[in-house]
Amino acid sequence: MANIADADGGQSLASQITDFIPIPANTGVTADPLNADQTHTMAEKATDSHALAVADHDEKGFAQEAHGNEVKDLGWQEENIANIPSPLVGGLPNEELWLLIRRFNKQMYHVKAYPHPVAGNLDLNIADEEEFSPDKLRANVERLYMTVGIGLFGFFKQIVRLRSWHESRRTAAFASAYFIAWLLDFLVPLFSIFLIILIVYPPSRDLLFPPAPIALVSAKTGGLQKPKAGVLGSTDSATGAPESHKGEAVEAEASNFVNGIASIALSSASGKHPQQDQSIEGADADSDSVPDPTAFAVSASNARVTTQGAKKSEHHDKTKVPMETAMWNTMRPAMHGLADVADTWERFANALSPTPPFPQDVARLRLAGVIVPLLAISLVTTSYAFCKTTTFGIGFGFFGDPIIQRGLAWLNRKFPHWEKILELRNTLLKGVPTNAQLTITVLRIGEANKAPIPPPPFSHAPPPNESVELTPEDLHALGADSPLNATDAEIAAAIAPTETSAKSSAIDIDKSSHPQPQAKKSSKLIGLLKKGVKGTISTALGADHIKASAGSSAAKNRLGVVPSKTEDFISGPIDFKCRYQGKKGYAYIATRATIPCVAFSRDSGIAKEGTSGKEDEELNPVWSIAIGDIREVKKVGGLGWKSKLVVGWALDCEVADGLEIIDKEGKSHVVTAMLLRDELFNRLVSMGGQKWESW
Repeated sequence: MANIADADGGQSLASQITDFIPIPANTGVTADPLNADQTHTMAEKATDSHALAVADHDEKGFAQEAHGNEVKDLGWQEENIANIPSPLVGGLPNEELWLLIRRFNKQMYHVKAYPHPVAGNLDLNIADEEEFSPDKLRANVERLYMTVGIGLFGFFKQIVRLRSWHESRRTAAFASAYFIAWLLDFLVPLFSIFLIILIVYPPSRDLLFPPAPIALVSAKTGGLQKPKAGVLGSTDSATGAPESHKGEAVEAEASNFVNGIASIALSSASGKHPQQDQSIEGADADSDSVPDPTAFAVSASNARVTTQGAKKSEHHDKTKVPMETAMWNTMRPAMHGLADVADTWERFANALSPTPPFPQDVARLRLAGVIVPLLAISLVTTSYAFCKTTTFGIGFGFFGDPIIQRGLAWLNRKFPHWEKILELRNTLLKGVPTNAQLTITVLRIGEANKAPIPPPPFSHAPPPNESVELTPEDLHALGADSPLNATDAEIAAAIAPTETSAKSSAIDIDKSSHPQPQAKKSSKLIGLLKKGVKGTISTALGADHIKASAGSSAAKNRLGVVPSKTEDFISGPIDFKCRYQGKKGYAYIATRATIPCVAFSRDSGIAKEGTSGKEDEELNPVWSIAIGDIREVKKVGGLGWKSKLVVGWALDCEVADGLEIIDKEGKSHVVTAMLLRDELFNRLVSMGGQKWESW
């Protein structure tokens, strides 16, 4: 794969064959201190991602065009996306690019430089000792919904659609092929051939499984239905909700999916029941200005037990601490498992439908090549032999533990870390990126050409309540069948916006579980509480200035975390307004020098003139770190997670977070109150030659 990524194009026949065969890309993927492999610049091509970034691609976007030594601004301050050049990266539409970056920002929190060879010759893998946090767990569950959840939901809708016989010719063709193969004992070869065709020849996928918006297909009948959102505003979401930019509807669904799980969990902990709402509404006890939601849930659970006649004492309950400890110890491997599932799903998706700049054919042919032996064996194997082999394998797996354990011990002795070497990402899916690895490769392309990719656009206004215009790429059928067995008029009526269905369902839900008079009382109480909390927070934030003057480091880090709505700030790609030790200034990236670096300056002239064209000495930096010397980059919150929730709720404003940068000597620099924190993070991790690991 690394050879394919090389710009010179020179590649031996042996290298070509190795790329297609699912053998490990390298066997030095374990953390061996003697096997250090550190790089400092992108030109050293530490991984396939770095090599692709500096390669000379046939299809180029505006971020890949040659220009002077100055950093090229491709629209970092442009509010109208129509004025941003398209495509920024060749072969990748801007909407797809921004979708990748937007989700990358939610997924990446903390990266460390990895000094060893990486699995699959791609960096930004998840560390085995990844840190756990509730925020990261939420991000992983949302990611699981957006990848695996939506994918399985779409597959289920295709199966229901095929079984419904609404598109009779297609279903009849599938049924005929199946039963003929069944009569001839040819089912396994048929499935093998079917899979090979789907993998090797992508147009066959839309031919055999014609696309249709998920929200338009009924899960019960397989026919046409009205989208749950009342309008078909997006084609890839389960509800069909409108969106301003591609992928936003699915992201909103993922967020509400997690919110729903959290709501059910909290309701279960507190014993909430619709019939009991009237008697307990507004009975919450007083709390401090920043309540702990988790402590509230535990207290509510204890209160529920007490109201049922059982008295719960921490002195007598010997299960509380062990169970809480066991649950929190389980969270990190559980979160890591969710991330592994999502990573594997994304790798298979990117292998079947590669995204530029990654090679388009290598991974697909490798996947198909694995199925070819299965096809050959199935042609000469009888159903009796297949049944006997399968049942023997089940029995051996159940009863052969002594032999299996001795075999594993021998492997561990002869080939240490063999399970790491044989992971899918280093064998069958070697060189195939996850979406995060794809995103950092695209970001590196921009940095290699001194044309940083602009941040994703953000719409402050809600998306228009309009239906999308369906094209044959969104909805069609095989041959003479009509899509979903529906006429054009029926489809037009289904996708047309209607407010009544969404409103009526919301009213029904509200009436069933939340009586109207009680809801009005609750809203008034919440409004009064919100005003009180808002005043408390404003006072506390104002007091931080006094505490900071007295030398409190914690207060200094909180200064400016709630920016004024009228405050102006530098919007990149070179200068980023922020604070260091509570004092205002600018983090900036200097690339004109021989050694690119990131630095912080309090020079007031940057607000008017920026740093472009100035030498580093003219800016009087407080500190400076060479890009190649960065060993760790971590996103840090401007406030604690509890305070952030309360501030966001009470003040209805964005909280400006910070970034911690650690160099090779272990020195740490924390910049705070930075609105474009994600954008600076992305530039720092994509500029140098480091191989990163996600923590």
